Amino acid sequence: MNPDDPLLKILACPLDKGPLVLVLPERSGPAEADQALYNPRLRRRYPIVDGIPQLLPSSGEQVTEEEHERLLTQTAP
Repeated sequence: MNPDDPLLKILACPLDKGPLVLVLPERSGPAEADQALYNPRLRRRYPIVDGIPQLLPSSGEQVTEEEHERLLTQTAP
């Protein structure tokens, strides 16, 4: 998934129905490796597997305060 994907504008968190932000990987490598969608309001990260967002409530994982700060710096503009 890339930051210009129109799908990003309509995807929503399954818990609060709010918008999600695309998190890009830190290191160099395949563009789709370690991508995720992040809800900064609930501090939940949803993985993207083989280009498909996993947006079931059970797929999301709660992140720590440190991880939250790191993810905010990695989000796509």
